[in-house]
Amino acid sequence: MSKTAVVSDQAPAAVGAYSAGISAGETVYLSGQLGLDPATGALVEGVEAQAAQALRNIGALLKSEGLDYGDVVKTTVLLANIDDFAKVNEVYATFFAKPYPARSCFAVAALPKGGLVEIEATAVRD
Repeated sequence: MSKTAVVSDQAPAAVGAYSAGISAGETVYLSGQLGLDPATGALVEGVEAQAAQALRNIGALLKSEGLDYGDVVKTTVLLANIDDFAKVNEVYATFFAKPYPARSCFAVAALPKGGLVEIEATAVRD
């Protein structure tokens, strides 16, 4: 099985020794996306705005593979503060439709660049 890096000029580049995503067979694995504005590389302000930007970044990476949010089967959401769960969930629900992807959500001690939310996704081609 071959694997290729997933990239998009509409999403931020990886900020370390990893790929923004990997396409392997029929599955696309997207690394955690922060709420980074791809034009500036800076975090947008506020947890809702960061969640929305992280999901737009995921959307751009999916699009580069000919996929969309409907192809996502699993996500993981990392929060700097678990009290932000309801706010992030409200934003999240505007990007996905039923049946929603399987999801895990965790509070973590800290996120890169001082982010408030990070979201990773796995998608499958039909």
